[in-house]
Amino acid sequence: MTGKSVLELLVFVALLAAGAVPLGGYLARVARGDRHLLARVFGPIERGVYRAMGVDPAREMTWSGYATAALVFSAIGYVLLYLLLRTQGVLPLNPNALGAVAPDLAMNTAISFVTNTNWQAYGGESTMSHLSQMFGLGVQNFLSAATGLAVLVALIRGFSRERASTIGNFWADLVRGTLYVLLPLSLVLALLLVWQGVPQTARGTVSATLVEPLRIDDTTMVTTQTIAVGPVASQLAIKQLGTNGGGYYNVNSAHPLENPTPLATLLESLAILLIPAALCVTFGHLVGDRRQGWALLAVMFVIFLPLVTMTIAAESTATAALAQDGVAVNAGPDAPGGQMEGKEVRFGIAQSAIWATATTAASNGSVNAMHDSFTPIGGLIPMWLMQLGEVVFGGVGSGLYGLLAFVLIAVFVAGLLVGRTPEYLGKKVEAFEMKMASIAVLAPATVVLLAGALAVGTTAGRAGVFNSGPHGFSEVLYAVSSAANNNGSAFGGLSANSPFYNTLLGAAMIIGRFWVMVPMLAIAGAMARKARVPVGAGTLPTHGPLFVGLVVGTIVLVGALTFLPALALGPIAEQLSAR
Repeated sequence: MTGKSVLELLVFVALLAAGAVPLGGYLARVARGDRHLLARVFGPIERGVYRAMGVDPAREMTWSGYATAALVFSAIGYVLLYLLLRTQGVLPLNPNALGAVAPDLAMNTAISFVTNTNWQAYGGESTMSHLSQMFGLGVQNFLSAATGLAVLVALIRGFSRERASTIGNFWADLVRGTLYVLLPLSLVLALLLVWQGVPQTARGTVSATLVEPLRIDDTTMVTTQTIAVGPVASQLAIKQLGTNGGGYYNVNSAHPLENPTPLATLLESLAILLIPAALCVTFGHLVGDRRQGWALLAVMFVIFLPLVTMTIAAESTATAALAQDGVAVNAGPDAPGGQMEGKEVRFGIAQSAIWATATTAASNGSVNAMHDSFTPIGGLIPMWLMQLGEVVFGGVGSGLYGLLAFVLIAVFVAGLLVGRTPEYLGKKVEAFEMKMASIAVLAPATVVLLAGALAVGTTAGRAGVFNSGPHGFSEVLYAVSSAANNNGSAFGGLSANSPFYNTLLGAAMIIGRFWVMVPMLAIAGAMARKARVPVGAGTLPTHGPLFVGLVVGTIVLVGALTFLPALALGPIAEQLSAR
């Protein structure tokens, strides 16, 4: 790693921490329903939404009622988005006259955006109308993120309440998260991105005069280029802040109109992790012990920082094959050095590696480089970050409630070691909570392995793989890991827009979202009913270095034991065979 790379990483981490602390406190006030500045602005809108929905925000729900509301809301969102995509060809706001989306692709896309995955088996600018982008995909970018945030808030209430039968009101949590968190942050970021040159227009295309005209043949000279534009900045802001990741353009945040300047790159990469990091601070506020939130944030950074450092180091060292072919692999005045294939020169090694690890640590999935072109180890790390369960920052809300499943497993193991009933935040962790936490941890991992085996073991699955050997296997493994953990990024080299992959990955996205969400809500209900137990000599402190190390060890051990055999067949084998 160069000194410049180290500096870029340190600046990124410092800015992230500086933004997470005040935002975390504000999110806690929103979750509690406290008065705050934006409540004066959006309060009438909030109350109007409740009246239109016929909802009493003060009427709380049991965990099963909360889960039912979240599932029904997601199902309705899926149906409406699917119908919009299937009929976009006859609907307005379609300046490029794009036709209806194919049935299997519309199904996959609707599932993808409703589950906060945003897997894209299509090119955005050549497939989706402005209406589909704004009122279909854009709306779900807000609502799917707000759903994850609401579920986390309900889970925290379960830990903080005693002898209670309810965990809040889903509709109130959904509306507040959208109005007071996602909308204002997205508005600010969208304006900043427009300032940096990201388009925000209702036009479909613009024409640009080429600096160097292109000669096709002796009689034909191309002097202009048609460039797709549209409501890009608004879509881009919520795609990053909501850990959605679905790009307006096919090449996502590597496109110069999605990511035009170094400042835009910094703002977007920070936006990916900002809310997930801030929610750890929020957790500490809401449970009445800020040290608990700092411990969870420390768990995330202890895993993230070594992995991002390893990725930068791996991509800073080019393969021997490139050196033998005469490529300038060492950094110099006229060459960035390292493994630059698939990367934008304007971003370089460090920004590409930071973005790759941030987008896969969070369940974001946006990319500013082609992960398929990373070195074997550089590509393994983003893949493994997803396979850990998207708990290192993770999605808005979903990352932290996934991490809390690992926390419960860790304290349960610790309790067994000392012969004492496990406790977390003064609540006993018993058989029911362990069953639910085990489902939440193992369901996505099981789907990754089964879906990967099905893809490489069937003719239809192998038909979409363009590369042979370990790298082809890595492309399949990355795709199913991305879908089952609701990330959305892709290795490339896989023809995913087929009935087989659209169906397989769609099913993986559903399980990865709801088979984690519902068990965690069940835990919230169980914990809310319990009384607190007094702290004793055998109580494990859950805010110190020992606890942080225990949770990190649990996450890494589960991830290593579950996926090491599969990784050995893909990126590890490719690394060992590299020349």
